[in-house]
Amino acid sequence: MSYTPKVAVVILNWNGVKYLRQFLPSVLSSIYPNLEIIVGDNASTDGSVEFIKNEYPSVRIIQNDDNYGFTGGYNKVLEHVDADYYILLNSDVEVFPGWIAPVINLMESDPLIAAAAPKIRAFNQKSHFEHAGAAGGFIDSYGYPFCQGRMFYEVEEDKGQYLQSGEVFWATGAAMFVKKHCWHEAGGFDDRFFAHMEEIDLCWRLKNMGYRVMYCAESEVFHLGGGTLNVENPFKTYLNFRNNLLLLQNNLPFWRAVFVITIRIWMDLLALIRFLSEGKRKDAWAVSRAHQNFVLSLFKPSKKNKKLNVPKKYPLKGIYKGSLVWTFFVKKKRHFTELDPTDFL
Repeated sequence: MSYTPKVAVVILNWNGVKYLRQFLPSVLSSIYPNLEIIVGDNASTDGSVEFIKNEYPSVRIIQNDDNYGFTGGYNKVLEHVDADYYILLNSDVEVFPGWIAPVINLMESDPLIAAAAPKIRAFNQKSHFEHAGAAGGFIDSYGYPFCQGRMFYEVEEDKGQYLQSGEVFWATGAAMFVKKHCWHEAGGFDDRFFAHMEEIDLCWRLKNMGYRVMYCAESEVFHLGGGTLNVENPFKTYLNFRNNLLLLQNNLPFWRAVFVITIRIWMDLLALIRFLSEGKRKDAWAVSRAHQNFVLSLFKPSKKNKKLNVPKKYPLKGIYKGSLVWTFFVKKKRHFTELDPTDFL
């Protein structure tokens, strides 16, 4: 009799009882023979824990004593979870009964596959991909993340153009499958990120260690998005700009990081000017704060990546060698399928 890996779906919650009420039933309908459903709670005050205890007593609850964000929250919760695979699932994701097995089967096919994600489509526009993950994540040579199915603000309709599973650069944290031993070997999330781009940092770290990250086209979920921080929130702007710089600092060789970060800071200043021209002063200030915080962070680099500061022996598949900004805004190539495959590592 073959062994069935144990899988733990872990939903991190902070004052999201309305999302648990709407989406948790679909997660509980998941069909997989060795499965545990867990909600990790970041000290919610909206009755989330009481709701789960009363309505879904079979769901295990792990409670944190404070709101540690997405990164710290998961780091603390997963210390108490025993499974072969973790599935980090946002509370605003709708799933279907058979969504788990295709991804696990893909990951079981190769011991070097550390993380993977299903296809992510938009809950409110189900014909289209969802911004946060679409059909697998990539990154350009200047640190701009994008996806099959989403480049900057351009989100594609799913017309079957990404039906092939394959290696990508990063898997979205909205529905990330990761092998337990890989998670712990890499040290989990970098707590400094709090939220946003932490999954890209983790995947980059895993790739630097010689592991692979995959997109599984045979599984799909629907993500509402913006459940905690909507796109108009200046704090989200701050996190995106600050964390993108941390991402480069953490994972690039030193002199390459100096070069790329210098360019990115100037490009970010252009974004700041654009925000001001559009009357978005809070977003402009968020960019400035992001730069200030990043400079301060240079004096306390991440401990997680120190042990990985060695010559990289592995090809980091999924990097676009050009500039996505130039390709998108100047050359007007708005879809992933328009990019030249030879321009990727």
